[in-house]
Amino acid sequence: MIIGTAGHIDHGKTALVRALTGVDTDRLKEEKARGISIDLGFAYLPVGDGGVLGFVDVPGHERFVRHMLAGAAGIDFVLLVVAADDGIMPQTREHLGIVDLLGLTQGVVALTKVDLVSPERRAVVARDVRRMLQTTGLESAPIVPVSSHTGEGLGELRDRLLAAARAADRRGVGGRFRLAVDRCFSLTGAGTIVTGAVLSGAVAVGDTVVVSPAGLRARVRSIHAQNAAAPRGVAGERCALNLVGEGIDKRAIGRGAMVLDPLLHAPANRIDATLRVLATEPRALAHWTPVRLHHAAVEVAARVALLEDAPIAPGASGRVQLVLEQPIAAAARDRFILRDTSGARTIGGGRFVDLRAPQRRRRLPVRLAQLAALDQDDAGEALAALVERWPFFLDLGAFARDRALGEAQLDAALESLPHVRLAVGAATFIVSPATLQRVAAETRAAVEAFHRSHPELPGLAPARLAGSVQPRLPQGVYAAAIGELAKAGSFVLESGAVRLPGQRFFLDQKDAALWARIAPCMSDAERFRPLLVKEIAEQLRAPEAEVRRVLKALARQRTVVEVALERYFRRDAVEEIAGIVVEIARAQPGGTFSAAQLRDRLDNGRKVAIQILEYFDGQGLTLRRGDLRSINPRRLDLVARAS
Repeated sequence: MIIGTAGHIDHGKTALVRALTGVDTDRLKEEKARGISIDLGFAYLPVGDGGVLGFVDVPGHERFVRHMLAGAAGIDFVLLVVAADDGIMPQTREHLGIVDLLGLTQGVVALTKVDLVSPERRAVVARDVRRMLQTTGLESAPIVPVSSHTGEGLGELRDRLLAAARAADRRGVGGRFRLAVDRCFSLTGAGTIVTGAVLSGAVAVGDTVVVSPAGLRARVRSIHAQNAAAPRGVAGERCALNLVGEGIDKRAIGRGAMVLDPLLHAPANRIDATLRVLATEPRALAHWTPVRLHHAAVEVAARVALLEDAPIAPGASGRVQLVLEQPIAAAARDRFILRDTSGARTIGGGRFVDLRAPQRRRRLPVRLAQLAALDQDDAGEALAALVERWPFFLDLGAFARDRALGEAQLDAALESLPHVRLAVGAATFIVSPATLQRVAAETRAAVEAFHRSHPELPGLAPARLAGSVQPRLPQGVYAAAIGELAKAGSFVLESGAVRLPGQRFFLDQKDAALWARIAPCMSDAERFRPLLVKEIAEQLRAPEAEVRRVLKALARQRTVVEVALERYFRRDAVEEIAGIVVEIARAQPGGTFSAAQLRDRLDNGRKVAIQILEYFDGQGLTLRRGDLRSINPRRLDLVARAS
């Protein structure tokens, strides 16, 4: 478990951590000279069952709140420190507000320096603290009076921390690995070391990781988890990773980077989110307000685009789009904090909803409904809502990546969800059975209408159908859906066209009459040397374009075959020639033959013989080696079909 301190400057946070652990977390020379914490400090407390409590000591000065925010990444338990002599101070309230915005509900209040005040003063401050905690996630947190000087209350505080550690759940262990980097340095003989809280998943020695958003690949040489050498680190621990790889050094990795599973590397710079504005803000948050965004250990400039009509009033919540100056590595459902551009005050905070937010049409009702579906903690509930609303399909890999879900977590989310998987290249999409049936019904209506209007054509191309069928799916997703429907027998997908099962093709009266005139040009006597389209048109004194159109329609019906440009053969003639080619090859000692041998057998001229062989090359029946060819035994099915 990771425990983070919070509280005003000089309220005794560092002294309290030292009293609990024996470690002075002020490591910088300036910190020791000035007697205040400036940057993050770290300490560890071994517990009896072999576990270790990690402490992150944060600075309390208002100038260093950004460091406090970096330290708050990944903490499980809050140690809110309030000095009994000073009472509640400005940074006490600001730190508490940040803790509440980060969604932390487990913690304890340490009422420090009680040796300096009377019992009456203790009681007054304790009442003030209890009143301050109302309506926050720490409303029921216990208040423990302590003194780092006399040791009063330290035993009770330590016991409460140990009890909380025993009761803590392992958060995010099943997810994919993410570590928020808060320090990076070099060690002689080891190389580059990064430290930070493991936000989700686990990492082991030898694993390949990516430093995001830079995209640097690295290998984990060794691990220290909770201040001890370990073979692996898991969520809920502070870890130090020794990284090796091209471009990996302390100059390339800074605070705010994220070390993660390579599958999660997809930086985002436009994020839709839910935002709660603190009640202490002097005015409502307006559209396009410039802010400083804090997420995990990173800080970046951003603008807030409102997704609702009115500004967000103090104490209210709303949906926003965060437009970042630089991309960050994040996950959906992560918490964030917004501060003003001067760093003087905290404005509010919330959770990321969609890391792939659109720039245009971001306020459409269908888009806002999609955000409502995405804005659910349970992945299974989010999936169930998403597949039933616009755009009616979901990239499953992108959903799992943006939520940092492991395979087991994704399988569990899909277990009770009726869905159809559609493979599009390396990606997997899902749709609901109802959506697939709607696509089937609309496609059937469109194809039936096409068959009535164009009985001579085999069907419609999936790309053309995708643009007219509702719901309108991307071409790749639609084609995959039609493929699934074809497997079920709802459609026939052949030669790049979708048709209904049992559909028979025929020419209209005019085209049939023209085909009756063309057919003698491909009679048995002429079947191995048919005329070109232009020559047929001249011989029949028919429009060349009409002859070409009818032959193309017959080719789509598989009655004729365009063996070469503008030269059509009867299909049975092509199949007969395929058998002859195999016979010629088998009669040769080496199984190879020339175009001249086919020419002599067919008596159709060298040019036409070469055109036929080039067609068979394209079909895979023949294999060319220089001027000779041989038969591809893997494609003898072409001849078998002919037989």
